[in-house]
Amino acid sequence: MPTHHKLIIGNSESMKEIEDESVHLMVTSPPYFNAPFDYKELYDDYEQYLAILEKMAKETYRTLQKGRIAVLNIDDMLVKGEKFPIVADATKIFQNAGFRYRDRIIWKKPDGYLRISRRSGVMLQHPFPMYYYPDNLLESIIIFQKGKFVYKSIPQEVRESSKVNIKEFQDNRWYMTLWNMTNVLPGSRLEKDIAAFPKELPYRIITLFSYKGETVLDPFAGSGTTLKIARDLGRNSIGIEIKGELEEIIREKIGFGTDQSFLDDNNDIFEAIYRNGEIT
Repeated sequence: MPTHHKLIIGNSESMKEIEDESVHLMVTSPPYFNAPFDYKELYDDYEQYLAILEKMAKETYRTLQKGRIAVLNIDDMLVKGEKFPIVADATKIFQNAGFRYRDRIIWKKPDGYLRISRRSGVMLQHPFPMYYYPDNLLESIIIFQKGKFVYKSIPQEVRESSKVNIKEFQDNRWYMTLWNMTNVLPGSRLEKDIAAFPKELPYRIITLFSYKGETVLDPFAGSGTTLKIARDLGRNSIGIEIKGELEEIIREKIGFGTDQSFLDDNNDIFEAIYRNGEIT
């Protein structure tokens, strides 16, 4: 069946364009807190950053159907020598919004991705106790659930069409709480100045926690990776992105040109809505 993909240009503190309980899965990677390579000094302070996550969590809870899953790819952040406990704070925020904490997966980047940095190199200059600062090759994938899912609510034909490839599941060790995935490498054309997560991450999450024809939400759409994978897997998608200049990149990544609202081969639809009322 044709799929529908909607991009909302605005911030995710409000999702007024999305009806209550109309989304089947939320998966996102929130901006890093004031990271020099992502959104440097975007937030006045850490409390402002957490307040944005809190509003997003409440709106996610409102728009998500009962029993469904919300997933955050997030991790603690080191800014100017201070480490912020983002994973712990985000977990508490989602619990306070009404979600049940379901699981945590660790995403491990390739060993060769990170070499000794200024942080871990302190030990080489000062090989004494108390000088140890480790470099991070890991990120967290936190999974929350809105109540309990009724498995019998899914028609048998939809279940069969959405069946997980067990060989892929086993060969790539999806069953473990440690996922080895290659991160988006620097210099990727569509990811310039964007800290994007690898397409493998939403691919696994969408495959494991949604059915074909359902709607996937990404409140921090970035370059549109979640929307693209949702389309590839026969799901609808809604992305919210504050940077309007990313619309062209998102369109290209999903497969819609700047002058296209649908593709002739399968009639999939794309629309971009600006909070000021403009629709493209």
